[in-house]
Amino acid sequence: MTATTDGSTGATLPSRAAAASHATLTTPEAAGVPEAAARAARRATDYLLSKQDAEGWWKGDLETNVTMDAEDLLLRQFLGIQDEKTTQAAAKFIRGEQREDGTWATFYGGPGELSTTIEAYVALRLAGDTPEAPHMAKAAAWIRERGGIAASRVFTRTWLALFGWWKWEDLPEMPPELIWFPKWMPLNIYDFGCWARQTIVPLTIVSAKRPVRPAPFALDELHTDPADPNPAKPIAPLVSWDGAFQRLDKGLQQLRKVVPRRVRKAAMNAAARWIIERQENDGCWGGIQPPAVYSIIALHLLGYDLEHPVLREGLASLDRFAVWREDGARMIEACQSPVWDTCLATIALVDAGLPADHPQLVKAADWLLGEEIVRPGDWSVRRPQLPPGGWAFEFHNDNYPDIDDTAEVSLALRRVRHHDPERVDRSIGRAVRWNLGMQSRDGAWGAFDVDNTSPFPNRLPFCDFGEVIDPPSADVTAHVVEMLAAEGLADDPRTRRGIAWLLAEQEENGAWFGRWGVNYIYGTGSVVPALTAAGLPGSHPAIRRAVAWLESVQNDDGGWGEDLRSYKHVREWCGRGASTPSQTGWALMALLAAGEKGSEAVERGVKWLADNQREDGTWDEPYFTGTGFPWDFSINYHLYRQVFPLTALGRYLHGDPFERQLLAKTTRSGTGRTEQAEPAGSSLSEAKGS
Repeated sequence: MTATTDGSTGATLPSRAAAASHATLTTPEAAGVPEAAARAARRATDYLLSKQDAEGWWKGDLETNVTMDAEDLLLRQFLGIQDEKTTQAAAKFIRGEQREDGTWATFYGGPGELSTTIEAYVALRLAGDTPEAPHMAKAAAWIRERGGIAASRVFTRTWLALFGWWKWEDLPEMPPELIWFPKWMPLNIYDFGCWARQTIVPLTIVSAKRPVRPAPFALDELHTDPADPNPAKPIAPLVSWDGAFQRLDKGLQQLRKVVPRRVRKAAMNAAARWIIERQENDGCWGGIQPPAVYSIIALHLLGYDLEHPVLREGLASLDRFAVWREDGARMIEACQSPVWDTCLATIALVDAGLPADHPQLVKAADWLLGEEIVRPGDWSVRRPQLPPGGWAFEFHNDNYPDIDDTAEVSLALRRVRHHDPERVDRSIGRAVRWNLGMQSRDGAWGAFDVDNTSPFPNRLPFCDFGEVIDPPSADVTAHVVEMLAAEGLADDPRTRRGIAWLLAEQEENGAWFGRWGVNYIYGTGSVVPALTAAGLPGSHPAIRRAVAWLESVQNDDGGWGEDLRSYKHVREWCGRGASTPSQTGWALMALLAAGEKGSEAVERGVKWLADNQREDGTWDEPYFTGTGFPWDFSINYHLYRQVFPLTALGRYLHGDPFERQLLAKTTRSGTGRTEQAEPAGSSLSEAKGS
């Protein structure tokens, strides 16, 4: 196989193949592709069925980077609850992720990242590793070469400030009075995406309190000049956004000196009430690790002792994010993804030919139905009159159901032949109504909120840790459009607005940007099936451009892959990367939806999946193909490598799942026309008129 080398990174990757021909393969190898695909699908189906929990859900590990593990140790150090077993298990995992150059990356095969390397280094110091140890000395030298602690992100320096390794006054100010900003006011907490909102509110308390615990050691080796750890930097021009917000921060620093103590205390108490009201039944906050960590610290600083039920349950929830590996290492998940994994697994299994009334599919549907959220959450701040009805990503996250999960769960439930179809209809009816009500003014959909597009939060000096707003994206919009089409609403004006938005968002090269998956392959793999489900023919110019782009970036080995660097360096990395099972599955899903079955590109892609499957029915995928924040926070969903190849193989073998369902339905007497039932109760008929 030929390869190209990117001079900026030295990474060797499969080269792009020339645009493939549309001619059907007639070689002896091609003749055996359907048989190989069928064998692979059977093995993958058996494996996936074997991994279902007795309650009906699936969940793969959610791997991110070692900052989760480092911050867990720092939290334990801060609270005085560290124990040797946990510390050494975490240290073993962190050491195992160190690169040869002494650094830590944020994704597999990626470059070293400064803040991640600093946090990992400090965690290993807490575990007893000495600065003189070769792996530590190498990391410290790399950190100093890149500006030391002073060049790291705000979150990293905040953690260090907790122990006096950094000065609080050298951090951006986030006043707790922010909690009182009305929703029409710029920089109110609902201008931030839900993940940032849940993190920033407790951090305003931490920022106001400015606690310092005794440092167990010095970190002079991580400064370029220990005598001047924070060298002065020139301020940006006043006429620039950066300059304006830097000056705003200086004003806030002065404001803290004059805010009456009574006012500040009242603001912190209001923030604490906001935090406690949003604690989930399992003790966590938002089902994700960062808000939980900072909420525990904030409440502890306000006087909540560690035996208080709020903190006791919060700490217990964090332990449930730990994955203990066979070698004794302990990895912390940033989040857990059972709803997402279960709906994707259900879709994959039905599309691969498992009977729609298979007992394990019915059990999965039962579990999903029980996870529907039917009470208002933070989304209702901007949609107060909208009745609830959606799903979250995690086991417990009733405050933040998301539009993407709601669409995919609906698609999964529609595939299952359930013993209580009216219950399914009512549930999906609520979901359709809620998703339609969460449409943004431009016709598209974000993940959690409506019109969460303020330009200001990303400008704050404090917010240098990744994306902090939740604008509409092509992949989420596509999944909603696909759901609406499956519910008979393809011609609804709101669906057509979503389609128009998607068509306008297509890149010049024919791809779509992927917000929640890597990257253009994910976006394109999401949008093309949605457009064709909504009635666009495979001959539509947008579909043809997408097909041509996918064919042009197919690797020489027949698979597809895209490196996370495409988020930063589009021209060099768009559609480029080592072939992976999940990304090959996405590309095939798009090509098959476009009517390309039998094309050379599809046959080669299916063959790659069959050839690279292991004997136990699994695929190996060390590469990160999921996205938290583009470039800044990447995810390896361990179930992606199973569900997306199986979905693609199933559609290759059996065709479009909803077309199969329609053909299987009873036709109206004497007309030959298929009949599609509408949900009863809170139904599609209501959604159509809402």
